[in-house]
Amino acid sequence: MAMTSPLRTMIRDLHRRRGRERRGLALAEGVRLVEEALAAELPLRGAAISPALEATTRGRALKSALERRAVRIEPVSESELAALADTEHPQGVVVVVEPRRWTMTDIPVAPGRPVLVLDGVQDPGNVGTILRSALGLGAAGVVALKGTAELTSPKVVRGSMGALFRLPAVAGTVDELLAWAGERKVELWIAEADGEPLEPGAARGHAAPVGLIVGNEGAGVGSSLQAAARRRVAIRLAPGAESLNVAIAAAILLREVARVE
Repeated sequence: MAMTSPLRTMIRDLHRRRGRERRGLALAEGVRLVEEALAAELPLRGAAISPALEATTRGRALKSALERRAVRIEPVSESELAALADTEHPQGVVVVVEPRRWTMTDIPVAPGRPVLVLDGVQDPGNVGTILRSALGLGAAGVVALKGTAELTSPKVVRGSMGALFRLPAVAGTVDELLAWAGERKVELWIAEADGEPLEPGAARGHAAPVGLIVGNEGAGVGSSLQAAARRRVAIRLAPGAESLNVAIAAAILLREVARVE
């Protein structure tokens, strides 16, 4: 039977949403994600490392970087690491990360830097991909409303490929979003199939900050947001095509609304 330790107990607890919420922590698995956490200069509470990490030059360099940051390292066997990990191939490392605790006031509002709002986007893989696209395409931040996959879930963290560690990403309510948008004079635009097609570059000269709302692929956007929206936008599709995956649609719309210099 594998020995228990405070770090292993913490890692197991962080696989549960209540554990992550209570502790304010998340998990990063694999070399790339841990490199991203280090690059973002997040506090790291501990690392479980198996011999597999030192099987590659990159893995050895990562272990040295963790040691230089004085991160508490706990050696484990391959089978012990597999029991602690959420993925099938954790590459010999699972790290406890303390993500930044963003609020809506941390999101820098400016024309050409849209805020992406997720209303009931349930699939964690889609949410992670959206975070990655939002960072790469110049979004100011992401607001996750009720019904959206929890931002620090392991699948969201992995899908974001480290974007969650850098981009202001906030869980909030519709009322909080509407109050914030009103104070900051953010125009809310809803992405929906029968909206006004955005032509390439047509929205980039818009003078007001934009909050771009994407919703559940089945249910769409809630009524309160529908009532508050200033504009409904869509992507022009080929004849016969009805819709796109929400993560793909969000990326295309961001590309049209954001100004990346």
